[in-house]
Amino acid sequence: MYTDPIADFLTRIRNGAKAGHAVVEVPNSKMKAEIARILMDQGFIKGYKVDEIGPQGLLKVALKYDKTSKRSVIRGIDRVSRPGLRNFAGSTEIPRIKNGLGIAIVSTSHGIMTDKEARAQNVGGEVVCLVY
Repeated sequence: MYTDPIADFLTRIRNGAKAGHAVVEVPNSKMKAEIARILMDQGFIKGYKVDEIGPQGLLKVALKYDKTSKRSVIRGIDRVSRPGLRNFAGSTEIPRIKNGLGIAIVSTSHGIMTDKEARAQNVGGEVVCLVY
């Protein structure tokens, strides 16, 4: 049993990318599906699919690799806010990742969005993770 399902989700993506897997399977939740949607929209993964298997379902994430070097597009994916220490930031305090090349995923009162969208809408929230 794990106490932080989002950290488990990010770890499975990180380990799958390092091992060269094409697809990573994790238990489904609304927040994980939203994070996967953002990763797909930003070009970090090929896609995702929710299978209704079992009581909560299964989220299948198709990882994306560079065609020439065969390296994962995701160079780093780190959990920022965790159950023991929540990390909140206002719209002006949201961090910029790799000078704009990476993204921060923020959970706001308007939903889960990237750092750029949160700054544009002038909303802050909980910084969930950093992807670069």
